[in-house]
Order: sequence, then structure tokens, then C-alpha cells
Amino acid sequence: MSSLETANSYFEQAADVMGLSSNMRTLLKTPLREVKVQVALEMDDGHISTLIGYRVQHDKARGPMKGGLRFHPEVDDDEVQALATLMSWKTAVVNIPYGGAKGGITVDTHKLSAGELERVTRKFVDEIHDVIGPDKDIPAPDMGTNAQVMAWIMNQYEKFHGFNPACVTGKPVELHGADGREEATGRGVAVLTRTLFEHQKRDLAGARIAIQGFGNVGSFAAKFLCEMGAKVTATSDAHGGLVNEEGIDIAELIRYHDEHKTVKDFPGADAVSNTEILTADVDVLIPAAIGGVLNAENARDVRAQYVIEAANNPTEPEADEIFEQRNILVLPDILANAGGVTVSYFEWVQNRQHFRWELDRVRSELDRILAAGFNRVVTIAEEKKVSLRVAAYILGIGRVGRATVLAGL
Repeated sequence: MSSLETANSYFEQAADVMGLSSNMRTLLKTPLREVKVQVALEMDDGHISTLIGYRVQHDKARGPMKGGLRFHPEVDDDEVQALATLMSWKTAVVNIPYGGAKGGITVDTHKLSAGELERVTRKFVDEIHDVIGPDKDIPAPDMGTNAQVMAWIMNQYEKFHGFNPACVTGKPVELHGADGREEATGRGVAVLTRTLFEHQKRDLAGARIAIQGFGNVGSFAAKFLCEMGAKVTATSDAHGGLVNEEGIDIAELIRYHDEHKTVKDFPGADAVSNTEILTADVDVLIPAAIGGVLNAENARDVRAQYVIEAANNPTEPEADEIFEQRNILVLPDILANAGGVTVSYFEWVQNRQHFRWELDRVRSELDRILAAGFNRVVTIAEEKKVSLRVAAYILGIGRVGRATVLAGL
């Protein structure tokens, strides 16, 4: 099932519970704008590589649109549209004044030099600068992009529009970025995992965690979960997995990963395959890499009691049904990984005010917003006797739908 089919399937489940009309469903699902551009890149050896870039702007009923830029070989129309749709519901779930967007370029950044990466970024901005901006659509980092890429985006955008750091978030702190933005998604995953355990009247201390993916989100989630007393006993990246039933030394693994750019061959754990991480004997499974990793083929083998979706769209609908039958509680992506867009909002606010927040304020405001979103989702789930996923979609769709109706067509 494609990313878009998965996103639409979850939308329809919530829409059925809400009793939305077919006209309203079509209105809310249809993107406002889809941009597809040619990105011609001169490679270091002189030949021209023709790449395709995308920006899908899904909804602006609640404010300017917001969403990451993904530089990855699997980027295509369907994936970008699905992720833009998820951003609309995600920003509404945590009640920040944004709509949803997403974008990217179909490219393998591992095959690009630093100069090629900079050139492709600037050329992409040349093609889309007129449809993005602080009051229109604010990009942010995603897979294959980082603070440096955001710095290039800001610099290139300002060549057309003048000084305007609020045109993009996830920038380096030295270029008007926000303290705590890099850690935000992973920290949010950890905070919400602890909040879920508290709601379940369980102690997170000593809980066994498996994290599939040890990039920015997975590594920060691991760091904060360990600080909260949990044990990360399994993790992985694209090159392989690690298991240590006594708990992996995450501080050492982060240092190892920084040096070697992989978790493979880390001496403090046993090697396993990447897929084995998904079925590890743990309390909590956190998919923190790509979408679609939990499906009908492996869902019955998952041994975790809780699935915290740090990645976007990691669980296909068939797997979601199996988890519900097996009483495995899933915290959906549109809440679980909302820490990143929430702190991006803080960065945008600071840029607009030209006033910097301290890290303690960023963290406390993030914790407050995520707790409010979690409590509202749980309340809806209990009132309507639906899963946390359906409840989150009901909350997000409801807020976007009401804003759309109140503003008028």
C-alpha cells in the first residue's frame, strides 16, 4: 500500500466516525497546490543531472503551511502528498497555527559532494521561492536534509526577498535557529512515551525499548529515554541492527555513530538484522526510520506492548488492525512525532519577534503542548471508544474542518 493510500485509509476511518459528508471529505483531502519542478544540477565532473523537485501545499485554513523537505531516492508525488496531508492533521492535533505542506527532491544525498548538495538546494529554492515564505509556507528539515541545508535555503530565499529568517526553520542557532530544534522530535517521542506510561499507570524506569532507526530522531529519543530510566536494548540503522538485553550504552553508541556514521560493528552489543529490531522482545517499539515498515507480514510477530510512531506512516492499515486485535497500543505519528514541528513553530515565532528563547523555555513549552495534545486525544478515544490513531485524526480533521467552514469558501 502506498503512503497516500495509507494516509487516506486512516482519514476515512476517522471521517466515518465523524459522519463527514462526501463533499467535505473531498474538500479536506484535496491539496491546495502541487508544484513539480525541474532541478538541473551541474555535477562536479561537469555533466548535468536532471532531478525532480516537489512541494505539495495541502491546507492553509489554520495558518501558513508547514512541512519538511526530504532529499531521498524514494521521494515521489504520492509520498509528498501523503506527508503534506499528515502535516495538516499533525499541526492541528497539537493546536499550532499552521496548515500542512511537504516537499523534496528525488536524489540520493550520499552520492552528492557538499558542493553538489549546496547547488541542488539553491537551484530548488530558485524554482519555488515564489510559493514559499513566512506567511505562505515554511520548509524545515526532513530525511536527507539538515540545519546546513536550511541555512542555504534561507540565504537563497533572501536573495529574492531580503532579510527574512522566518522563511525556513531548523536553521543553525548561529543563523537565527532555535535552541532545542535539533533534539525536538526525539525529545517529543521520549516525553510522550513517558506520558503514555503514566496514563497506563506504569513506570518507564526499566522499560525495554527497541528503536528502529538511529538518525536524528532515533538517537535523541534513545538519549532522553535513557535519561528517564528506560533501557534501549535494541536499535538499528540502514546497515544493520544491535541487541544487548542488559541495555545499550547510548552515550557510547552516539559517539561511535558520530565517528563511523553507522551503528554497525558497535562493540557494546550483538549484531542482528534491521528487520529483527521490529520483533525484538521489548516493552516499547519505536519505528524511527522510513514508512511502511510494519505491515500484515510482520505485525503478528511484534512482541512490544506499545508502538510509538516516531517515523511518518510506519504502520500500514492491515498491521494497525492486527495490533488492535492483539491489544498493542499505538501512539500515532501525527501526535508521537509532533515535537519537531512544534519547536519549528517556536523558531518561527522567535524569528518574527526578533527575540530568542532560552532552551529551558523551549523544552517546557514543548512538554506543555504535547501533554495537551495527548490528553485531548485520550479523551476523544475514551469518549468515542476508538483507537488513539482514530482519535488523533478526529481531533486534527475536526479542527481543520471547523476552520475551513468558519472562514468560508
